[in-house]
Amino acid sequence: MSSVAVLTQESFNEHRSGLLPEQAAAVAGTSTGEEEDALPTYKDAFPPLPEKAASPEGTQETVNAWTSKIRPLKSSIITQVFHVPLEERKYKDINQFGEGDQAKVCVDIMHKTGAHLELSLAKDQGLSIMVSGKLDAVMKARKEIVSRLQTQASATVAIPKEHHRFVIGKNGEKLQELELKTATKIQIPRPDDPSNQIKISGTKEGLEKAKHEILLISAEQDKRAVERVNIDKVYHPFITGAYNKVVGEMMQETGARINVPPPSVNKTEIVITGEKEQVALAVAMIKKVSEEKANSYTVSSVSAPSWLHRFIIGKKGQNLAKITQQMPKVHIEFTEGEDKITLEGPTKDVQMVQTQIEAIVTDLVSRMDYAEISVDPKFHRHLIGKGGVNINRIKELHKVTVRIPPDNEKSNLIRIEGDPQGVQEAKKELLELASRMENERTKDLIIEQRFHRAIIGQKGEKIKEVRDKFPEVIINFPDPAQKSDIVQLRGPRTEVEKCAKFMQKIVAEMVENSFSVSVPIFKQFHRNIIGKGGSNIKKIREETNTKIDLPAENSNSEMIVITGKKANCEVARNRILAIQKELANITEIEVSIPSKLHNSLIGSKGRFVRSIMEECGGVHIHFPTEGSGIDKVTIRGPLEEVEKAKQQLLALAEEKQTKSHTAELRAKPEYHKFLIGKGGGNIRKVRDSTGARIIFPTSEDKDQELITVIGTEEAVREAQKELEELIKSLDNVVEDTMIVDPKHHRYFVARRGQVLRDLADEYGGVMVSFPRTGSQSEKVTLKGAKECVEAAKKRMQEIVEDLEAQVTIECVISQKFHRSIMGPKGSRIQQITRDHNVQIKFPEREDPQEAPIQENGEANGEVKEPVDPNAPKKCDVIVISGRKERCEAAVEALKALVPVTIEVEVPFELHRYIIGQKGSGIRKMMDEFEVNIQVPAPDQQSDKIAITGLANHLDRAKEGLLERVKELQVEQEDRALRSFKLTITVDPKYHPKIIGRKGAIITNIRTEHDVNIQFPEKNDENQDQITITGYEHKAIAARDAIQAIVDELEEMISEDITLDSRVHARIIGARGKGIRKIMDEFKVDLRFPQSGAADPNLVTVTGRPELVDEAIDHLLNLEEEYMADVVENEAKMAYMRPHGGSAAAMDEHRGPSKGFVVREAPWTTANEKAPDMSSSEDFPSFGAPVATKASPWGPKRF
Repeated sequence: MSSVAVLTQESFNEHRSGLLPEQAAAVAGTSTGEEEDALPTYKDAFPPLPEKAASPEGTQETVNAWTSKIRPLKSSIITQVFHVPLEERKYKDINQFGEGDQAKVCVDIMHKTGAHLELSLAKDQGLSIMVSGKLDAVMKARKEIVSRLQTQASATVAIPKEHHRFVIGKNGEKLQELELKTATKIQIPRPDDPSNQIKISGTKEGLEKAKHEILLISAEQDKRAVERVNIDKVYHPFITGAYNKVVGEMMQETGARINVPPPSVNKTEIVITGEKEQVALAVAMIKKVSEEKANSYTVSSVSAPSWLHRFIIGKKGQNLAKITQQMPKVHIEFTEGEDKITLEGPTKDVQMVQTQIEAIVTDLVSRMDYAEISVDPKFHRHLIGKGGVNINRIKELHKVTVRIPPDNEKSNLIRIEGDPQGVQEAKKELLELASRMENERTKDLIIEQRFHRAIIGQKGEKIKEVRDKFPEVIINFPDPAQKSDIVQLRGPRTEVEKCAKFMQKIVAEMVENSFSVSVPIFKQFHRNIIGKGGSNIKKIREETNTKIDLPAENSNSEMIVITGKKANCEVARNRILAIQKELANITEIEVSIPSKLHNSLIGSKGRFVRSIMEECGGVHIHFPTEGSGIDKVTIRGPLEEVEKAKQQLLALAEEKQTKSHTAELRAKPEYHKFLIGKGGGNIRKVRDSTGARIIFPTSEDKDQELITVIGTEEAVREAQKELEELIKSLDNVVEDTMIVDPKHHRYFVARRGQVLRDLADEYGGVMVSFPRTGSQSEKVTLKGAKECVEAAKKRMQEIVEDLEAQVTIECVISQKFHRSIMGPKGSRIQQITRDHNVQIKFPEREDPQEAPIQENGEANGEVKEPVDPNAPKKCDVIVISGRKERCEAAVEALKALVPVTIEVEVPFELHRYIIGQKGSGIRKMMDEFEVNIQVPAPDQQSDKIAITGLANHLDRAKEGLLERVKELQVEQEDRALRSFKLTITVDPKYHPKIIGRKGAIITNIRTEHDVNIQFPEKNDENQDQITITGYEHKAIAARDAIQAIVDELEEMISEDITLDSRVHARIIGARGKGIRKIMDEFKVDLRFPQSGAADPNLVTVTGRPELVDEAIDHLLNLEEEYMADVVENEAKMAYMRPHGGSAAAMDEHRGPSKGFVVREAPWTTANEKAPDMSSSEDFPSFGAPVATKASPWGPKRF
């Protein structure tokens, strides 16, 4: 008969909990007694502290950490008194006690040692010194006192030479201790000195002490003996024992010192030192151990290939440790390069270990293999890879170990060990890598070092892109300090070639982009080229893709350097030149001069052409690049100066073609200005009379005395003769006087003698001396070269005449225009001052806070005259001083700078567009035309815009403003056309489809048709109205596009299907990946129910009828597949989860926890209970009154 057992959920829970409730109760009743017996006693759980042995009186006292007396701590400060007798004192002058050398020595000792010294004089005139401090400091102070305050004696003591080292001690510590203790100086002869005499110096008392100590050390050494015993090396471990335990015990028992050589030292000699009896006992014990071990000791060996040794040893010696822990008496030795393992130890143990190791070797040989391959050492580091990445990958992949010999071995043998299959695979891969490297090639690219940093890029970003593109190619750049142009590429041949071409292309682009051109622009126009806030220069840089560098403001250079592609540089150059041409009356002409003459016309370092440019008012002369073969030379500048430069260049070119000659002469630099003359007058006369050109050095030239003369031979000879005569006459110093009215002296010496300094610079360093202030003398002395003195004298007379003829004119211009007249940093007024040789003084600004003048009142008892209303204000009067005709010309120039205001008619609705965003539009126009444009306030509703500026700027500004108005009116008309609106009615349910995912569809329609499409807001009444705004034809096209989408959507159908909610998450997938795939594949829309929906299983499918059917079939198939998994998982979970309430039921069966319980506790003996933690009496709160109660725990303390 058979029976079937059914495991239900309830019975399963019972099995999980252990027993049925009835069984649990029965067992609980029977086991209560056993549990009580199993409880620990109070003494077992809380053992008492050990007690003292009974005292002689019969009393016992418990000793523990709480009752034992604590030993008092000793102070680290000690005090000692030293006495120096009168006959041994160094300083015996009684009258100077407490001062003099003795006191200084004591102070010095205190500083040196940190101890405190107190001196006193005894009745016998001996010196008592009390020293306080730490022991070490006191001992050092004592030594210093003896050596410096006490007279010294010396003595010698003879001991055997071999005992000297024991007096010195380890690192000289014993000797230092002895010197401190005896306060003496001990000198021991050197080891190479045959003498055995030790010299001691110090006080008499110290000498005796030191002698005694040294003789004691020697006597102690005389008692010692040394024995050397030869014991075979194999027995040394048994003599030493584990952790030197055996030898330690021997030394402790005999008192002798035993020195066993370490295993690394190949010596059999054991040295024993100590007293004779101790040494003899130790020797006997050692021999006994070695004899015992010799009778029960075996040496054996196991054959094992040397390459397997490390596998037998195991990682960090784990395998070997297991064997040695079982058989600690067996010594196992592995010898590198030998195919055997040596075992030493007791015969029985050695046999067991041998069996184990042979089994390990057999196992390793059956499942391990090795291979050796030969690879050229130069490829080893490439096989290893950066940071070992290649070799580590091979090791992990094939589970093998690979040994690559280090560089210093210069071996080409690589060994692979591990699983036979892994070894073969690793061998194959390494050989493939090696053969690939043999096929590699190295190529050197010549790239100028200046491009290296650009190729590498910031933080190596650019070179990383190249390396990612060619991962098999290694690119090495030279160290910047080497200044090398060679970049090395290494890798597979084809990849290296591709990488080389790619890098050459990069370099070619860099070379193309590094073309540079210099453009000379007059300094005053640099700020216009830069523009306000750098707007102009930034625009040119961006549009031409070039780098433009301007010279510093304080630099005299006019060159603007443009860098980039040649074509772009030319465009940027032309734009900059156009700005200059527009701003000034600049003419540009081209002169044809044979290219072979260009170098001679430019001159050494450009000196020749520079002299022509300076002479012709700073024109710019541009020669074509050398070797281009172009004959055209460009001259740019004011019309008159350009013509003059052209004539000179052509004349010089003709002269060069016929016959050219050069001569050089020297003159002191201070004579140069005088030789040149004012405005180049003197040198022009020489050139006109001789036809030669004279070139003076610039401030940049090293030789400041060299003057070059160029022209025909005859012309050069004549010019040289004239100049030499002139220079010779300048070297003849003369002194002359002239009469200058004292009232004009101040003009010459004012501003720290600026006028006199200018005269000296201009007239060959002539010295002008004026009489002392207050002497009323009219005589002025001039000293220097005769011609210079005459010229300076003439110039001073002209200045005096100007001062005599000087007048002061008032020019009335409203104060509000003063700042505009002055210009930036006073540049305009400085120009007028220079051009007309006058002085201009502007009035102080009027203080608006100043109280109004009282016209008819009295002040200080005086009646003020009535003020003329037509009289100009003081703050409006500009004072001009100089010659009358010059002052009048200056007045005209000032008035020409007064800004004028005109009004322009501009429709009010265009004002905001003219102003622009944050005023950018109007600021741009003001900067461009150098005027001020005032737009009326919006509340005025005025059509008038005021333009204020210089008269010659107003016309351009007005034209520019009207041009802008035309542009805005065209834009306004365009806006009107763009504002065409139409609406289309679309069912709101289609709106999301028209918008598309993340607005993709509607954005595409807006972009394609250039229209704005507005969907209704949530609160709008007409939820089906879509508004389209734009050009009429584009709005209609956009409407048609939307209608086409709607027509397509209307053809679609929606079907609801029931899918079990448990599979929804699987169908949707991670982040909707699954559902998107289905929607894209079947071109349908799926809508799953939201949480809390009435039917959580309802899914809506929308799309074309045929596509909807296919999607539904696919979803139902997925449901069927996923449901099988769901059912299976639920079945598993049913057996894994406990039934509801079963855990609580188990707790009830078990009953409440009793906590930690002990037997025979103090509180149970006297019918006491354990303290109740909920009782306020046993555990009172702070501050609450508590009645005292006797307890086995003792009195309570609060």
